[in-house]
Amino acid sequence: MVQLNDGLVRRLDERASRTGVSRSHLIREAIEAYLASDRESTIDQKIIDGYTRMPQGGAHDVDEWGDLGAWVTGLTVEQMRHLDQEDAEADPW
Repeated sequence: MVQLNDGLVRRLDERASRTGVSRSHLIREAIEAYLASDRESTIDQKIIDGYTRMPQGGAHDVDEWGDLGAWVTGLTVEQMRHLDQEDAEADPW
């Protein structure tokens, strides 16, 4: 059971009438949206934490082939399109 003041009930009823759904349906949608935004915020924070622990660039992008991160960053959009086209046309065997 949830207690709502008269103003919220009136606004819910107006919205329900306008959209053709029940008040309960609107409340469920609102709760789902609120919880989804909370989950998305948690995921965003985990991504930020990951990049803080291991930022892009510098020593973190150097591997056994060299500084691949810097090389890829240096490519222009046109060069990337050209490489994608070559890959699409290449015989895989």
